[in-house]
Amino acid sequence: MIIDAHQHFWRLERGDYGWLTPELAPIYRDFGPSDLAPHLARQGIGGTVLVQAAPTLAETEYLLELAGESDVVRGVVGWVDFEATSAPEEIARLARHPKLVGLRPMIQDIADDDWMLDPVLAPAFEAMIRHDLTFDALVLPRHLPRLRRLLARHPDLRCVIDHGAKPEIAAGRFDAWAGEMAALARETRAWCKLSGLLTEAGEGAGRAELEPYVAHLVAQFGPARLVWGSDWPVLTLAASYEAWFEMARSLIPDAEDRRAVFGGNAAGLYRL
Repeated sequence: MIIDAHQHFWRLERGDYGWLTPELAPIYRDFGPSDLAPHLARQGIGGTVLVQAAPTLAETEYLLELAGESDVVRGVVGWVDFEATSAPEEIARLARHPKLVGLRPMIQDIADDDWMLDPVLAPAFEAMIRHDLTFDALVLPRHLPRLRRLLARHPDLRCVIDHGAKPEIAAGRFDAWAGEMAALARETRAWCKLSGLLTEAGEGAGRAELEPYVAHLVAQFGPARLVWGSDWPVLTLAASYEAWFEMARSLIPDAEDRRAVFGGNAAGLYRL
């Protein structure tokens, strides 16, 4: 089965998407299962992982409700307040839902770059380990040394790096990002998502701009620790669903590797 390991739904009237403003006109509207369904059907995609887009428990409950009504959504990556003393209990409660497969604090939007290393968060990370949940690391290149330290503290925490850590492709920055990603791949058991790269590549970018970055991720993590995701509908700021799907497949030329990256690995990562 082909699995899209990273997509979003949102309803603007819910009001907790602080980053989603009218300036992002192409995606400043509601997106739900009926909007995604035609894309999945055209590409023969049988399942998705639905990922949070707002830092609220209310949105996580909303996503779990949608997932409960949809056979195609195989898992939900939600959100909890990792700083709250009640975080372990909240994680235990959410984990009782059969489709809750992971959690994602929105680290890229947190002012303190060292936030993930605060000892107050340790009970939340330990609760994730107890409940066999995946930690989606929404980080930028500058966070990668901190992420390596975090995973050294919690070696049993199953982690996937969202969007390849958003390398600065449009600016042509490669070496520092590449070195940190290589160290993470070598020193930790982290996985990496092949997603979100086109939106980092700038207007008009295509396969040529992405190829060195994807080749590095494949070389460092190997096809067994990479998972493909669309990042739809954010993707539509840069390309169509179909264009990104075909481009990503062309960047993983081996048929057996494609089967893993485009489905099998997501099932293992998220315990689908």
